[in-house]
Amino acid sequence: MNKKEYKGLLKVAKGQVPFGIYALEKADYAELRCDKCDSITQLKELIRQFKKQGFKVYSNGKDKYRI
Repeated sequence: MNKKEYKGLLKVAKGQVPFGIYALEKADYAELRCDKCDSITQLKELIRQFKKQGFKVYSNGKDKYRI
């Protein structure tokens, strides 16, 4: 799969996970996920865990709760 196809797939994945993590990237590795969260605390904790491992995290939902 080339980069253009991957970016298109990311757009589809983004629409499927309204509140959670839908993709991870690290170097030449990418993974689509469907981690749905019940709270902003749970979402932030998952994001921190993946970032600690060096992943770029794609998620939905956290922007709604910024103050």
